[in-house]
Amino acid sequence: MISERSYRQYCGVARALDLIGERWALLVVRELALGPKRFTDLRQGLPGVATNVLSLRLRQLERHGIVTRRQLPPPAPAQVYELTEHGRDLVPIMLSLGRWGAGTMGPRSPEQALRAEWLAVALMAFFDAEAAEGLDATIELDLGGARFTLRLEGGRLEVAPGASGPVDLAVAADPELLLQFLAGASVSIHAEGDRELLERLPALFSVDRAEG
Repeated sequence: MISERSYRQYCGVARALDLIGERWALLVVRELALGPKRFTDLRQGLPGVATNVLSLRLRQLERHGIVTRRQLPPPAPAQVYELTEHGRDLVPIMLSLGRWGAGTMGPRSPEQALRAEWLAVALMAFFDAEAAEGLDATIELDLGGARFTLRLEGGRLEVAPGASGPVDLAVAADPELLLQFLAGASVSIHAEGDRELLERLPALFSVDRAEG
């Protein structure tokens, strides 16, 4: 199926842009990278998006098999959006694009939003599997009240929203302060647990590459 706004080129790059090149489309994928969300959650995570535009993008992504809807069971029935298997294939591509874009970002300006979940997704992009070789650990991040669990095992990283059981290291910090810490700045963050693991974090998440 070729959309009305198609580039009409028999090329993989052009086809990818036909599917996710519209404004907000790839950011919807970013918002769903850590798991399903309700429409209201998506709106909150996409400041500036109009309700009708978000609805349109979701319909387009559903039509192309990138996003799907399902109904959560009681006691809290709700309709959520989530990535399909085809949509999840986009996540590593999105992370690579994020690494590429981060190199030219420079310091954050006052009008630029920064959300804890975006930083959690960025950690997936900047995770250094070689630096994590042989390391099995669970880390809890409290980023201004938004909690995430990081599991490192076999050189792989899994990031999930929320806290989950015992951890080796618990870190609490403002998202921007954590970014500075990971970039090697001499800043103090609150941490409990494995201090050696804390000292390894800047090597595990090389966000200094984003300081462009």
